[in-house]
Amino acid sequence: MVAKDKNISMTRQCELLAIHRSGLYYTPVESKENLEMMQLMDKQYLETPYYGILRLAAWLILQGYKVNPKRVKRLMKLMRWQTIYQKPNTSKPNKEDLKYPYLLRDLKVYHRNQVWEIDITYIPMRRDFMYLCAIIDVHTRYVVNWGISNTMTALWCCGIVEEAIKTHGQPEILNSDQGSQFTSLEYTALLTKRENPIKISMDGKGRALDNIYI
Repeated sequence: MVAKDKNISMTRQCELLAIHRSGLYYTPVESKENLEMMQLMDKQYLETPYYGILRLAAWLILQGYKVNPKRVKRLMKLMRWQTIYQKPNTSKPNKEDLKYPYLLRDLKVYHRNQVWEIDITYIPMRRDFMYLCAIIDVHTRYVVNWGISNTMTALWCCGIVEEAIKTHGQPEILNSDQGSQFTSLEYTALLTKRENPIKISMDGKGRALDNIYI
């Protein structure tokens, strides 16, 4: 019953039908071995966040897994692994992507709702995994909202932001990384096309620590 319609958004259609948006999508189930490796990689990231594809592949081989760099690269991308080191700016941004400057450098945060940070991670489960999106208030360190889903869609992130604003009021600045959900038209329009627009801040490319609190 749900279909693409210019007059009625997918979100509104789901509301009218009393179904959750995540029910419209499907994520392939990962193998048991891949889930085991992602759990190990998740723990190892706290010890060696500077590991790249080759070093991580070598580490997994030492743990007894038969892997190649291509497989490790796919799992790292799935986990949103961000190797922490200063990268040279050798690429030009895609003009179609909506990128915004990083606004938090040297910014003093004095009160609640001045700065929020948002990010996505994953929760491994016995047969699969779910994605977790959360928003934190930088001043109070209070998680103003969170949600889980089996897909990482821009509309899902927008819904979590909307619920946080409805409950706690809107922030002056909302910082994120440059993930496709946060550079999407749906997400940026939600923040900028308001009576009182929210300033969008985004991490620099390869700068995982820019969004450190969340």
